[in-house]
Amino acid sequence: MTRMRATGLALLTALLLPVVGLRAAEVDGPKLTWDVSLWGKERAFTAGVERLSELVAEKTDGNWNIVLHYGEALSKARENLDGISIDAFQAAMFCNFYHPRKNPALMALTMPFLPLRSWEDNRNARAAVYAHPAVKKELARWNAMTYVSSYLPQYEFLGRGKPPLTLDDWKGLTVRAGGGLGRAMKVLGSTPTSSTATEVYTGVQQGTMDAVSFPFSYGHVDYKIHEVTEWFTSNLTPGTSDCPVAFSINAYESLPPQYKALLEDVKEEVIETQIQAYIAMDEKNLPMLRRELVEIRYSEADLAEFRAAAGRPVIEDWIEENQDRFDARGMIEAIFGAVGQAY
Repeated sequence: MTRMRATGLALLTALLLPVVGLRAAEVDGPKLTWDVSLWGKERAFTAGVERLSELVAEKTDGNWNIVLHYGEALSKARENLDGISIDAFQAAMFCNFYHPRKNPALMALTMPFLPLRSWEDNRNARAAVYAHPAVKKELARWNAMTYVSSYLPQYEFLGRGKPPLTLDDWKGLTVRAGGGLGRAMKVLGSTPTSSTATEVYTGVQQGTMDAVSFPFSYGHVDYKIHEVTEWFTSNLTPGTSDCPVAFSINAYESLPPQYKALLEDVKEEVIETQIQAYIAMDEKNLPMLRRELVEIRYSEADLAEFRAAAGRPVIEDWIEENQDRFDARGMIEAIFGAVGQAY
Protein backbone atom coordinates (compact mmCIF):
# COMPACT_ATOMS: atom_id res chain seq x y z
CA MET A 1 0.00 0.00 0.00
CA THR A 2 2.85 2.38 0.86
CA ARG A 3 4.46 1.80 -2.52
CA MET A 4 1.15 2.35 -4.31
CA ARG A 5 0.51 5.51 -2.28
CA ALA A 6 3.97 6.88 -3.15
CA THR A 7 3.46 6.08 -6.81
CA GLY A 8 0.08 7.80 -6.75
CA LEU A 9 1.52 10.90 -5.11
CA ALA A 10 4.32 11.06 -7.68
CA LEU A 11 1.82 10.79 -10.50
CA LEU A 12 -0.39 13.49 -8.96
CA THR A 13 2.61 15.80 -8.53
CA ALA A 14 3.64 15.28 -12.13
CA LEU A 15 0.15 16.12 -13.31
CA LEU A 16 -0.04 19.26 -11.19
CA LEU A 17 3.35 20.70 -12.09
CA PRO A 18 2.28 22.08 -15.49
CA VAL A 19 -0.77 23.67 -13.85
CA VAL A 20 1.39 25.37 -11.20
CA GLY A 21 3.72 26.62 -13.91
CA LEU A 22 0.83 28.11 -15.86
CA ARG A 23 -0.54 29.85 -12.80
CA ALA A 24 2.87 31.38 -12.04
CA ALA A 25 2.72 33.45 -15.22
CA GLU A 26 0.44 36.48 -14.96
CA VAL A 27 0.78 36.96 -18.70
CA ASP A 28 0.91 33.94 -20.99
CA GLY A 29 2.79 34.29 -24.22
CA PRO A 30 5.48 32.97 -26.52
CA LYS A 31 9.16 32.61 -25.74
CA LEU A 32 10.86 35.86 -26.69
CA THR A 33 14.18 37.64 -26.12
CA TRP A 34 14.81 41.35 -26.53
CA ASP A 35 18.30 42.84 -26.45
CA VAL A 36 18.84 46.36 -25.07
CA SER A 37 21.91 48.44 -25.96
CA LEU A 38 23.33 50.51 -23.07
CA TRP A 39 26.58 52.25 -22.24
CA GLY A 40 28.42 52.51 -18.95
CA LYS A 41 27.56 50.20 -16.09
CA GLU A 42 24.51 49.46 -13.97
CA ARG A 43 23.66 52.71 -12.16
CA ALA A 44 20.83 55.06 -11.17
CA PHE A 45 20.37 56.09 -14.80
CA THR A 46 19.54 52.49 -15.77
CA ALA A 47 17.26 51.74 -12.79
CA GLY A 48 14.10 52.09 -14.86
CA VAL A 49 15.07 49.77 -17.70
CA GLU A 50 16.44 47.31 -15.14
CA ARG A 51 13.08 47.24 -13.38
CA LEU A 52 11.35 46.80 -16.74
CA SER A 53 13.49 43.74 -17.43
CA GLU A 54 12.71 42.27 -14.00
CA LEU A 55 8.96 42.86 -14.22
CA VAL A 56 8.59 41.44 -17.70
CA ALA A 57 10.47 38.28 -16.72
CA GLU A 58 8.46 37.89 -13.52
CA LYS A 59 5.05 38.40 -15.07
CA THR A 60 5.67 36.11 -18.05
CA ASP A 61 7.36 33.45 -15.92
CA GLY A 62 10.53 33.91 -17.95
CA ASN A 63 8.92 33.58 -21.36
CA TRP A 64 9.88 37.13 -22.33
CA ASN A 65 13.42 38.10 -21.43
CA ILE A 66 14.68 41.65 -21.88
CA VAL A 67 18.47 41.30 -21.78
CA LEU A 68 20.49 44.39 -20.85
CA HIS A 69 23.88 44.84 -22.53
CA TYR A 70 26.08 47.40 -20.76
CA GLY A 71 29.37 49.00 -21.72
CA GLU A 72 28.52 49.65 -25.39
CA ALA A 73 28.67 45.89 -25.97
CA LEU A 74 26.14 46.11 -28.80
CA SER A 75 26.72 49.63 -30.08
CA LYS A 76 28.48 52.90 -29.38
CA ALA A 77 26.33 55.30 -27.37
CA ARG A 78 26.10 57.73 -30.29
CA GLU A 79 24.96 54.93 -32.62
CA ASN A 80 22.09 53.39 -30.69
CA LEU A 81 19.47 54.98 -32.94
CA ASP A 82 21.31 53.58 -35.95
CA GLY A 83 21.23 50.12 -34.39
CA ILE A 84 17.49 50.34 -33.75
CA SER A 85 16.94 51.55 -37.31
CA ILE A 86 18.30 48.27 -38.71
CA ASP A 87 16.86 46.07 -35.92
CA ALA A 88 20.33 45.15 -34.68
CA PHE A 89 18.63 45.09 -31.27
CA GLN A 90 15.09 45.62 -30.06
CA ALA A 91 15.61 48.48 -27.61
CA ALA A 92 18.19 50.99 -26.42
CA MET A 93 18.72 54.14 -24.44
CA PHE A 94 20.06 57.18 -26.26
CA CYS A 95 20.73 60.83 -25.41
CA ASN A 96 19.33 63.53 -27.67
CA PHE A 97 22.38 65.84 -27.51
CA TYR A 98 24.74 63.05 -28.62
CA HIS A 99 23.38 63.58 -32.14
CA PRO A 100 21.25 66.75 -32.50
CA ARG A 101 20.76 66.30 -36.23
CA LYS A 102 19.19 62.90 -35.75
CA ASN A 103 16.56 64.22 -33.32
CA PRO A 104 16.20 68.00 -33.73
CA ALA A 105 12.70 68.20 -32.26
CA LEU A 106 13.68 66.20 -29.17
CA MET A 107 16.37 68.80 -28.56
CA ALA A 108 13.61 71.03 -27.13
CA LEU A 109 14.25 69.28 -23.82
CA THR A 110 17.81 70.60 -23.72
CA MET A 111 16.69 74.23 -23.72
CA PRO A 112 17.95 76.22 -20.72
CA PHE A 113 15.75 77.08 -17.78
CA LEU A 114 12.69 75.08 -18.74
CA PRO A 115 10.11 75.13 -15.92
CA LEU A 116 10.94 71.73 -14.41
CA ARG A 117 10.68 72.53 -10.72
CA SER A 118 9.43 69.17 -9.47
CA TRP A 119 9.42 65.51 -10.47
CA GLU A 120 5.81 65.95 -11.59
CA ASP A 121 6.87 68.81 -13.88
CA ASN A 122 9.70 66.61 -15.16
CA ARG A 123 7.26 63.85 -16.07
CA ASN A 124 4.59 66.08 -17.60
CA ALA A 125 6.97 68.08 -19.77
CA ARG A 126 8.64 65.00 -21.22
CA ALA A 127 5.30 63.33 -21.85
CA ALA A 128 4.16 66.39 -23.80
CA VAL A 129 7.30 66.31 -25.98
CA TYR A 130 7.03 62.57 -26.63
CA ALA A 131 3.40 63.03 -27.72
CA HIS A 132 4.27 65.82 -30.15
CA PRO A 133 3.89 64.76 -33.82
CA ALA A 134 7.31 66.18 -34.74
CA VAL A 135 9.11 63.96 -32.24
CA LYS A 136 7.14 60.87 -33.23
CA LYS A 137 7.87 61.54 -36.89
CA GLU A 138 11.60 62.11 -36.50
CA LEU A 139 12.08 59.01 -34.33
CA ALA A 140 10.02 56.92 -36.75
CA ARG A 141 12.66 57.67 -39.38
CA TRP A 142 14.98 55.61 -37.19
CA ASN A 143 12.37 52.88 -36.63
CA ALA A 144 12.23 54.11 -33.02
CA MET A 145 9.53 54.97 -30.50
CA THR A 146 9.89 56.23 -26.95
CA TYR A 147 8.72 54.09 -24.04
CA VAL A 148 9.74 56.06 -20.96
CA SER A 149 12.22 58.81 -20.26
CA SER A 150 15.11 58.43 -17.88
CA TYR A 151 13.71 61.60 -16.24
CA LEU A 152 17.08 63.24 -15.79
CA PRO A 153 17.27 65.77 -12.96
CA GLN A 154 18.64 69.28 -13.44
CA TYR A 155 22.30 69.56 -14.37
CA GLU A 156 25.06 71.10 -12.29
CA PHE A 157 28.82 71.39 -12.84
CA LEU A 158 31.83 69.76 -11.23
CA GLY A 159 35.21 71.20 -12.15
CA ARG A 160 38.86 71.67 -11.33
CA GLY A 161 41.09 74.72 -11.14
CA LYS A 162 39.93 78.17 -10.08
CA PRO A 163 36.31 77.97 -8.86
CA PRO A 164 33.90 80.14 -10.92
CA LEU A 165 32.54 82.11 -7.97
CA THR A 166 30.89 84.66 -10.26
CA LEU A 167 29.32 84.28 -13.70
CA ASP A 168 32.26 86.21 -15.21
CA ASP A 169 34.59 83.45 -14.00
CA TRP A 170 33.10 81.06 -16.59
CA LYS A 171 34.75 82.99 -19.43
CA GLY A 172 37.38 80.92 -21.18
CA LEU A 173 36.49 77.60 -19.54
CA THR A 174 35.97 74.47 -21.62
CA VAL A 175 32.84 72.75 -20.35
CA ARG A 176 31.06 69.54 -21.13
CA ALA A 177 27.57 70.81 -21.96
CA GLY A 178 25.41 69.80 -24.92
CA GLY A 179 22.35 71.17 -26.64
CA GLY A 180 20.66 74.25 -25.22
CA LEU A 181 22.73 73.99 -22.07
CA GLY A 182 25.86 74.30 -24.18
CA ARG A 183 24.39 77.39 -25.83
CA ALA A 184 23.64 78.88 -22.42
CA MET A 185 27.21 78.35 -21.24
CA LYS A 186 28.47 79.93 -24.46
CA VAL A 187 26.59 83.07 -23.44
CA LEU A 188 28.79 83.12 -20.31
CA GLY A 189 31.92 82.91 -22.47
CA SER A 190 32.60 79.18 -22.03
CA THR A 191 33.50 76.77 -24.82
CA PRO A 192 31.06 73.83 -24.80
CA THR A 193 31.82 70.28 -25.88
CA SER A 194 29.37 67.37 -26.04
CA SER A 195 31.64 64.45 -25.16
CA THR A 196 29.86 61.22 -24.26
CA ALA A 197 29.60 60.34 -20.58
CA THR A 198 32.25 57.64 -20.80
CA GLU A 199 34.81 60.08 -22.29
CA VAL A 200 34.48 62.73 -19.60
CA TYR A 201 36.62 61.37 -16.75
CA THR A 202 39.68 61.18 -18.98
CA GLY A 203 38.98 64.62 -20.41
CA VAL A 204 38.97 66.23 -16.96
CA GLN A 205 41.93 64.19 -15.78
CA GLN A 206 44.01 65.21 -18.81
CA GLY A 207 42.96 68.85 -18.61
CA THR A 208 41.04 69.08 -21.88
CA MET A 209 37.88 69.96 -19.90
CA ASP A 210 37.63 72.40 -17.01
CA ALA A 211 34.11 71.53 -15.90
CA VAL A 212 31.52 68.85 -16.50
CA SER A 213 27.75 69.12 -16.53
CA PHE A 214 25.85 65.96 -15.66
CA PRO A 215 22.44 65.34 -14.12
CA PHE A 216 23.05 66.22 -10.48
CA SER A 217 24.10 64.46 -8.38
CA TYR A 218 23.98 60.89 -9.63
CA GLY A 219 25.76 61.41 -12.96
CA HIS A 220 28.93 62.95 -11.57
CA VAL A 221 29.37 60.34 -8.88
CA ASP A 222 28.49 57.37 -11.08
CA TYR A 223 31.23 58.41 -13.50
CA LYS A 224 33.58 59.25 -10.58
CA ILE A 225 34.01 62.86 -11.71
CA HIS A 226 34.30 63.93 -8.06
CA GLU A 227 37.63 62.05 -7.92
CA VAL A 228 39.27 64.42 -10.42
CA THR A 229 37.55 67.71 -9.55
CA GLU A 230 37.73 70.29 -6.77
CA TRP A 231 34.44 72.19 -6.75
CA PHE A 232 30.77 71.87 -7.67
CA THR A 233 27.81 74.17 -8.32
CA SER A 234 24.63 73.40 -6.43
CA ASN A 235 22.09 76.02 -7.54
CA LEU A 236 22.97 76.96 -11.12
CA THR A 237 20.27 74.56 -12.45
CA PRO A 238 20.77 75.66 -16.07
CA GLY A 239 18.77 72.88 -17.67
CA THR A 240 18.74 69.19 -18.47
CA SER A 241 18.57 66.86 -21.47
CA ASP A 242 16.67 63.75 -22.48
CA CYS A 243 17.79 60.13 -22.70
CA PRO A 244 14.76 57.90 -23.30
CA VAL A 245 14.31 54.17 -23.38
CA ALA A 246 13.38 53.56 -27.01
CA PHE A 247 11.94 50.52 -28.76
CA SER A 248 12.28 49.36 -32.33
CA ILE A 249 8.89 50.00 -33.93
CA ASN A 250 9.24 46.74 -35.84
CA ALA A 251 9.96 44.80 -32.65
CA TYR A 252 7.12 46.47 -30.76
CA GLU A 253 4.57 45.88 -33.52
CA SER A 254 5.59 42.21 -33.65
CA LEU A 255 4.65 41.71 -29.99
CA PRO A 256 1.47 39.80 -29.17
CA PRO A 257 -1.29 42.02 -27.74
CA GLN A 258 -0.81 40.72 -24.18
CA TYR A 259 2.88 41.72 -24.21
CA LYS A 260 2.02 45.22 -25.44
CA ALA A 261 -0.54 45.48 -22.63
CA LEU A 262 2.09 44.30 -20.14
CA LEU A 263 4.41 47.14 -21.15
CA GLU A 264 1.65 49.63 -20.32
CA ASP A 265 0.74 47.87 -17.09
CA VAL A 266 4.27 48.06 -15.66
CA LYS A 267 5.12 51.54 -16.98
CA GLU A 268 4.18 53.40 -13.81
CA GLU A 269 6.36 51.17 -11.65
CA VAL A 270 9.25 51.59 -14.09
CA ILE A 271 8.91 55.39 -13.87
CA GLU A 272 8.69 55.43 -10.08
CA THR A 273 11.70 53.16 -9.79
CA GLN A 274 13.71 55.49 -12.02
CA ILE A 275 12.85 58.63 -10.07
CA GLN A 276 13.39 57.04 -6.66
CA ALA A 277 16.85 55.92 -7.77
CA TYR A 278 17.87 59.57 -8.27
CA ILE A 279 16.39 60.63 -4.95
CA ALA A 280 18.28 57.87 -3.14
CA MET A 281 21.53 58.87 -4.81
CA ASP A 282 21.13 62.50 -3.74
CA GLU A 283 20.68 61.43 -0.13
CA LYS A 284 23.96 59.55 -0.37
CA ASN A 285 25.99 61.85 -2.62
CA LEU A 286 25.31 65.36 -1.37
CA PRO A 287 26.91 64.94 2.07
CA MET A 288 29.97 63.37 0.44
CA LEU A 289 30.35 66.14 -2.17
CA ARG A 290 30.01 68.84 0.47
CA ARG A 291 32.64 67.11 2.56
CA GLU A 292 35.19 66.61 -0.22
CA LEU A 293 34.67 69.53 -2.65
CA VAL A 294 34.08 73.29 -2.53
CA GLU A 295 30.38 74.08 -2.97
CA ILE A 296 29.51 77.10 -5.11
CA ARG A 297 26.16 78.83 -4.72
CA TYR A 298 25.23 81.88 -6.76
CA SER A 299 23.29 84.90 -5.59
CA GLU A 300 19.73 85.43 -6.77
CA ALA A 301 20.95 88.48 -8.68
CA ASP A 302 23.54 86.40 -10.55
CA LEU A 303 20.98 83.70 -11.37
CA ALA A 304 18.46 86.26 -12.61
CA GLU A 305 21.14 87.76 -14.86
CA PHE A 306 22.04 84.32 -16.22
CA ARG A 307 18.41 83.43 -16.95
CA ALA A 308 17.80 86.76 -18.67
CA ALA A 309 20.85 86.37 -20.93
CA ALA A 310 20.74 82.62 -21.60
CA GLY A 311 17.13 81.58 -21.09
CA ARG A 312 14.54 82.99 -23.46
CA PRO A 313 17.12 84.39 -25.95
CA VAL A 314 18.64 80.92 -26.45
CA ILE A 315 15.18 79.35 -26.77
CA GLU A 316 14.10 81.97 -29.32
CA ASP A 317 17.23 81.35 -31.39
CA TRP A 318 16.47 77.61 -31.37
CA ILE A 319 12.87 78.25 -32.43
CA GLU A 320 13.98 80.46 -35.31
CA GLU A 321 16.48 77.86 -36.51
CA ASN A 322 13.92 75.03 -36.51
CA GLN A 323 10.51 76.57 -37.18
CA ASP A 324 10.70 75.85 -40.92
CA ARG A 325 11.32 72.14 -40.25
CA PHE A 326 8.74 71.55 -37.54
CA ASP A 327 6.55 73.50 -35.13
CA ALA A 328 9.38 74.45 -32.79
CA ARG A 329 7.42 77.23 -31.09
CA GLY A 330 4.51 74.87 -30.53
CA MET A 331 6.92 72.40 -28.95
CA ILE A 332 8.17 74.95 -26.42
CA GLU A 333 4.63 76.12 -25.73
CA ALA A 334 3.62 72.48 -25.11
CA ILE A 335 6.40 72.06 -22.54
CA PHE A 336 5.35 75.16 -20.62
CA GLY A 337 1.67 74.27 -20.96
CA ALA A 338 2.29 70.78 -19.57
CA VAL A 339 3.36 72.34 -16.25
CA GLY A 340 0.60 74.94 -16.17
CA GLN A 341 2.58 77.90 -17.50
CA ALA A 342 2.47 80.07 -20.58
CA TYR A 343 5.64 80.58 -22.59
